[in-house]
Amino acid sequence: MTLRDKVAIVTGSSQGIGKSIALQLAKHGATLVLAARSADGLASAAEEIAKAGGNSTRFPGDLSRPETPAALVQAALDAYGQIDIIVNCAGGSKRGNILDLDDRDWESALSLKLFGALRLIKAAWPHLAKQKGSVVNICGVAGRTPRADHAIAAATNGAYMALTKSIAELGTKSGVRVNAINPGVVRTRRLDAELARMNVNAQDETAIADSLRVMAQNLSMNRIGTPADIATLVAYLVSPQGTWFHGALIDLDGGATKGL
Repeated sequence: MTLRDKVAIVTGSSQGIGKSIALQLAKHGATLVLAARSADGLASAAEEIAKAGGNSTRFPGDLSRPETPAALVQAALDAYGQIDIIVNCAGGSKRGNILDLDDRDWESALSLKLFGALRLIKAAWPHLAKQKGSVVNICGVAGRTPRADHAIAAATNGAYMALTKSIAELGTKSGVRVNAINPGVVRTRRLDAELARMNVNAQDETAIADSLRVMAQNLSMNRIGTPADIATLVAYLVSPQGTWFHGALIDLDGGATKGL
């Protein structure tokens, strides 16, 4: 799955799933443009890539601001002269039902996750078309199975999936492949914080494993996911082996989603 001579922009790459994706693409030979709000987090990711023999540059910025995605594209072109891959992994949402959430909560999630990705794709599109490149959007299974306490995630991810399908049709004409992954419950810092609220000792790996096993059973999953699970699939989708994936919405959630 060689990605040599490919330049990949990965947003949200200062931590969690985004960072794991960046490291995996670098492992397969891609040159990375790392983007996120946290300059310190990006420095850490860049250091890990360098230690593994990879190359990257960093772009700290807030992708919810309308002008930032175009600036990110220009930074990538200034550094490497081309853009082959975009992985949109920036953005999260506040949990709660519609009675608990105000307009600012909705605007924060939509401006970063949905509009940030849309603006980045638009700004990079001529360069992706030139390289016959690839886009992967990291959405989420909440868009498939909406719940009251995940109102923002459900609405945002549902729109994100529809947007992916729409852009994929455009990509058929331009030679740009566009796909989306819907992660289920993944062990990130957010899940670790939830374990802490459950009074699970962070130093007790046996207790953590037991808690994750019970959590997976309650959610009808075969296991809780890891960032590496998502990263491995992203690397395949953007590789020469994944060229028949186009317009796909892939639920990567250990079996939690039961809808057809």
